[in-house]
Amino acid sequence: MSKIGKQPVQLESGTTIKIDGRVISVTGPKGALEFKMPRGVTIVVNDSVAIVKKEREDYQLNKFYGLTRTLLANAVEGVNRGFEKKLELQGVGYRARIDGQNLVLNLGFANPVIVSPLEGISFKAVDGIITVAGIDKAIVGDMAAKIRAVRPPDPYKGKGLRYFGEIIKKKAGKSAKAVGGK
Repeated sequence: MSKIGKQPVQLESGTTIKIDGRVISVTGPKGALEFKMPRGVTIVVNDSVAIVKKEREDYQLNKFYGLTRTLLANAVEGVNRGFEKKLELQGVGYRARIDGQNLVLNLGFANPVIVSPLEGISFKAVDGIITVAGIDKAIVGDMAAKIRAVRPPDPYKGKGLRYFGEIIKKKAGKSAKAVGGK
């Protein structure tokens, strides 16, 4: 049985969960999210606690049991606190700025790269740190990955866009190999 699925989800004040068939709507101070619940799993809401239960005891249902609880917990956290991912620019002359809602990146290409946010996403760019914020964890992570893919970190010089705190192992170039021997 899933250890994650057994854990109750604490609801903060101002957070409501509405169940309409298989569609779960979570509303809070920052907005509203909804997701579709898999078959065989139900959600029971008591006061300020939501509990995910299996309709029947089935080994194949365990994966959906834990998944549903995690999706619910992420939705509750998103509508209350939100999520954010940070990326940092590493390289001489690399810059990022906000133009309206769009993110404009100068990353050594001939033209600047303009990134438009997905619905519910906001950008901040301060001192080489780009912050992607929103209430849906999956969309925030997807948007951050798309920005990073514009110029991923180079393994030889370390230049590029990387997640904040990400460590890139640098490779030795050809000249270091030639000096070392064969």
